[in-house]
Amino acid sequence: MKNTADFYYDVIVVGGGHAGCEAASASANIGAKTCLITMDMNKIAQMSCNPAVGGIAKGQIVREIDAMGGQMGMVTDRTAIQFRMLNKGKGPAVWSPRAQCDRGKFIWEWRRTLDHTPNLDIWQDQADELIVEHGEAVGVTTIWGVTFCAKAVVITAGTFLNGLMHIGHHKVPGGRCAEPASYHLAESIARWGVKTGRMKTGTPVRLDKRTIHFEDTTEQPGDTDFHQFSFMGVQHALKPLPCWTCETNAKVHEILRSDLANSPLYNGQIQSTGPRYCPSIETKLVTFPDRDHHPLFIEPEGEDTNEMYLNGFSSSMPMETQLRALHEIPALRDVKAYRPGYAIEYDYFDPTQLKHSLESKVIPGLFLAGQVNGTTGYEEAAGQGLMAGINAALKCAGSDPVVLKRDEAYIGVLIDDLTTKGVDEPYRMFTSRAEYRILLRQDNADARLTEMFYKLGLVHRDRYDWWLQKKEAIGRIVDFCDNTNVKPTTINGYAESLGTTPLRFGCKISELIGRPQLTIAKLADILPDLKAVVEAPENRKEEIAEAAEILIKYKGYIARELVVADKMRRLENIRIKGHFHYSDLHEISIEGRQKLERIDPETLAEASRIPGVSPSDINVLLVLMGR
Repeated sequence: MKNTADFYYDVIVVGGGHAGCEAASASANIGAKTCLITMDMNKIAQMSCNPAVGGIAKGQIVREIDAMGGQMGMVTDRTAIQFRMLNKGKGPAVWSPRAQCDRGKFIWEWRRTLDHTPNLDIWQDQADELIVEHGEAVGVTTIWGVTFCAKAVVITAGTFLNGLMHIGHHKVPGGRCAEPASYHLAESIARWGVKTGRMKTGTPVRLDKRTIHFEDTTEQPGDTDFHQFSFMGVQHALKPLPCWTCETNAKVHEILRSDLANSPLYNGQIQSTGPRYCPSIETKLVTFPDRDHHPLFIEPEGEDTNEMYLNGFSSSMPMETQLRALHEIPALRDVKAYRPGYAIEYDYFDPTQLKHSLESKVIPGLFLAGQVNGTTGYEEAAGQGLMAGINAALKCAGSDPVVLKRDEAYIGVLIDDLTTKGVDEPYRMFTSRAEYRILLRQDNADARLTEMFYKLGLVHRDRYDWWLQKKEAIGRIVDFCDNTNVKPTTINGYAESLGTTPLRFGCKISELIGRPQLTIAKLADILPDLKAVVEAPENRKEEIAEAAEILIKYKGYIARELVVADKMRRLENIRIKGHFHYSDLHEISIEGRQKLERIDPETLAEASRIPGVSPSDINVLLVLMGR
C-alpha cells in the first residue's frame, strides 16, 4: 500500500458523532497525530434525537468524561438552556445531572473545540473500506478515492452503517434524517470475521412552538443552584429556558391502536430489536394496554428556534396517524409539525469480539466505539469513544491500554458489560447495572479519575491543580467535623426546630451531620467556626461542602462497599487467559464451557460476570488454578 504523506496518521477516527469527537480529541490531546473523518463538518456531534445530555446514570458518565479530561461536560455547560439534578429526593449514589442544550450551539461549540485541538485534522468525506494488511487494520479508503494510512483505526459510525429509515410503509435509506447511509464499510469489516447484527432506534415528531397551547401544559423549570457538569466551573452562557409536560389520553390511544397494522414495528417491516427503555408510543400501548395516559415532555431545541422536541412520543407510525393522534391532546390541538417521527435500522458489531480496551480481538489495530457496539445514547457513546481514542493512541506509542474497573467508573461497568455479556438489544446504562454505585457517585468522579488521567497526559495541569485544591479543602472540612465537639446548649434549640432529637451529651459535628435533618450548610449558620472552614475555599465552596457532607453522612456505606470491591479485585488479579482449553473441562457445565470458549476472558472476575457461567464453574477454575 502506498503511503501518501498528507494522509498518514497515527490514529484515524471514522464518524463525527459523540463517540468520534471524544475519540479524536482524546487521541490528539495525548499526542497522537489524528484525523477525524466525518460526512459533514457542520454536523459535528449532532444530537440525532433529544437535544439533552445526561440523565439517570448517563449523567455520571459525563461527569467521568470531564474528570478524565474529555470535552462533553464543558461543551454541555457552555450550551445548556436548562440544568436539573435528577433523583435529589434519593441518596447521592443515584443523583444524576441532566441538561437540555441548544442543538445548534452544541454542534458549533464542539466544532470550535476540535478546531483548537493540536495534532488533530478534520476531513469531510465518507469512509468506504477498512484496509487490512497482514491481519491488522492499517487505514481506510473513502468514497472519493482517498487512502488514509494509520497505525490504528477507530470506527464510530453510529446509525449510519446500512441505515434504513421508516415512516409507515415508506422506507428511505439514510443514517439520519436527510443524511446518507454508509453502505460498504460494515461489509468491509465483517468479511474479516467480525460478527454483525441489526438494531433499531427511533425519534419523535418535532413541533412548532407557535402552535402549542402552553396554558394546557405544566411548566417544568430547571435548577438554579451550583450544580453543573464540568468540574472546571464552566459558566452557563445561555438563557435558562423551561420545559413543559402534558400527557396522552384515551382518544390518542384509540387513533394509534386503530392503525397498528400500518406500524413498521407490528406489520413485519422492521425485524430488528429496539431499545427496551426508550420505547415508541405504539410499543407503550401494546406493552401497557391498561394505561389510559402516558406522560409527554415538550422540550426546546434551542434559545433562538421555535422547534420543540416531544419527548415520549417516539414513533414510526404513518405521518397522518401521528398528527391525528397529537391533535387529540388539548395542548397540541392546533399543533404544526416540522417533521414526523421515524424509526431507523442499522448494523452493529458483536461487542464480545472486543478486548476491554475496545480493540477488536479479530482485527488488531481496529477499535470500535458507540452505537456500532450495540449501545444507545450519546453519553454511552462518548464514554466509549474517549476510551477507544486513548487506547488507540497508546497502542501507537507501544504502551499498555487503560482499562477502567467496575469499581472505578460507570464507563468501566459499561465496557465490561459489553465485552463480557454482549447485547441482544440496544444497551442503556442505569445505576442498577453498577454494583458499586455508592462508590461511583457523580460528585466524586474527579476523586476517582482525575489523578489517573493526569498521569496519562490527558488531564491538563490546571484541572489537576484544581482537583488538588478541592481535595485539600474537602479533607479540611471532614477533619474539622470529625474532631470538633458541639455542646447540647449550642445545638438543641436549633435541632428541635428542625425536628431532630436534642442532645443529652456533647458530640462531634460529624455525628450531627449524619442525621437526615441536618446538613453542613444548616450547621454552619449557627456554628461560626464551621462556617469559617466551609467558606475558606471561595472557589465553588458549595460543591466542596456537598462532597464533604456526602463523605461524612455515608461513611459507613462507603467503607462497606470498599471492602466488597476489594474482595472482587482479588479475582481480577487471577489471570486465566491462555491457561485452559475450556472444551476439555468436563467439570464445568456445557453452557459454561461454551461461553468461556467464545469470550475467552482475561481474568476470573471477568469470567464470573459472563451470563451462563455459574458460581460452581468459577469454583472449579479456582481449584484448577491452585487457589
